[in-house]
Amino acid sequence: MTITEIRKMTTEQLTKESSKLRDELADMRRKVRTGEQQNVRAIRHKRKDLARIMTVLSEQLVKETRHG
Repeated sequence: MTITEIRKMTTEQLTKESSKLRDELADMRRKVRTGEQQNVRAIRHKRKDLARIMTVLSEQLVKETRHG
């Protein structure tokens, strides 16, 4: 997911996407621990996507509070 795609999303969409990514991360971590999944690098990519979403979400919330 690129930053331009994320910036086009609404606050509601970002919130839904962040909760979806959190659930996927928890599931991926569980699978890695139990040995069902070998691709640990995929977790890193999901975490970075989540960080991008949270950054844009916080920027949007600050913008909304300033403009009122």
